[in-house]
Amino acid sequence: MRVTAADLVDSVAQARLKVATVRYKVEDEVRSHTEKLRSRVSEARAKLGDEARFIKSWIDNPSRTGSVTPSSPALARRMASFVDPALPGPVIEIGPGTGPVTEALIERGIAEERLILVEYSPDFCALLRKRFPRATVIEGDAYALSKTLAGHLNDKAIAVVSSLPLFNQPPAMRSALAKEAFTLLIDGAPFIQFTYSVVSPVPRKGSGLKAFVSDWVLRNIPPARVWVYRQPG
Repeated sequence: MRVTAADLVDSVAQARLKVATVRYKVEDEVRSHTEKLRSRVSEARAKLGDEARFIKSWIDNPSRTGSVTPSSPALARRMASFVDPALPGPVIEIGPGTGPVTEALIERGIAEERLILVEYSPDFCALLRKRFPRATVIEGDAYALSKTLAGHLNDKAIAVVSSLPLFNQPPAMRSALAKEAFTLLIDGAPFIQFTYSVVSPVPRKGSGLKAFVSDWVLRNIPPARVWVYRQPG
């Protein structure tokens, strides 16, 4: 079979096309892996940054920051699972820290605009406003919740979600917080609180509250459980 110059040119062109195709695929895969790696590095830096902020906050005010690490995504999702996004109205989150539970609430289907975040730390407030610009972020004392929310809460809330270190406070103060929270909630709405302890963070005796406790969330440091309180009736 006689090979002409035109055949050679065509073969070379096809070979170059194949090389270019393979090169494009390789470059595309490299770009994809690079982007994924950059994303993971960015996430790791953010996580380390959040943990550093928690450690600093704990050192500055250990009674207000009950842990040196933020809640894990698993614990945050468990807490958010007890909020019904189909109900109309705001959701009050107290002690949001760097926002892991806030993110879980949004993933759950709660619009960011419905979130009212009450945080004591000015540094955490600045971070929350940056991460959740459509949420209402209030720098204030959750243990004086009605006063702190004055002028910000137009309708009763469908849930109060708390990451406060309640066991850092005396029982009377914990009971008062829960009692005040229920005055801001619609009938039947939950007060949701996580704890590392085996006992209820809100004193049960004489409270009249109905309570449910989740199983242990092991993918958290340390493992934690979620308590859900409701007023009877």
